[in-house]
Amino acid sequence: MSVRSFFPTRIYAAALQRQPWKPFNERLLRECLQLQHDDLAGQRWSAAHYPGGYTSYSSASRMQQFSPTFARLETLLARHIKKFATALEWDLEERQLAMTDCWVNIMPRHVVHSLHLHPLSSMSGTYYVQTPRGAPGLKFEDPRLDRYMAAPPRKVGCGEDNQPWVTLPAAAGSLLLFESWLRHEVVPNPVDRLRVSISFNYSWF
Repeated sequence: MSVRSFFPTRIYAAALQRQPWKPFNERLLRECLQLQHDDLAGQRWSAAHYPGGYTSYSSASRMQQFSPTFARLETLLARHIKKFATALEWDLEERQLAMTDCWVNIMPRHVVHSLHLHPLSSMSGTYYVQTPRGAPGLKFEDPRLDRYMAAPPRKVGCGEDNQPWVTLPAAAGSLLLFESWLRHEVVPNPVDRLRVSISFNYSWF
């Protein structure tokens, strides 16, 4: 008799680039902070929907089309997108996964990004620009959670493949990729420094 695993939920984690990443992140950080300062529409939307923080999701969500620095990020992401699609064994029928959205997230102390997914997209991800010590990671939910019904709780210290929630650390210069249907959240930032990230979606055309 054997126990086998099926229906895996896969998450891709890697450093964005092999060469030194800090100069690139410094450029991204300057642009992210300037965008926050200039983006009045984004400020208004964030005040209503992202209290205490800033996101350009509703106002400047295609930054790769307007900024050479963000376009460079798209170029650097390409090999990772391809690797993850290969690992998922997606049959793209010679079509490409294309970046459709790319936006900025700035989380001061106490700001939270509640549980959500990315509809109308195939693959999503986050690149970390600035992550002060103690900043929260990205918390993923087991997509079967609403079907557990009468399942007993898991043992304390159970393996990560049996946990209903998994948090992957946020590290500047690194990225996470996941299928867009996977629900995730960022718990409140406990440190008095900005947590800055760039999120993006890819769709299949």
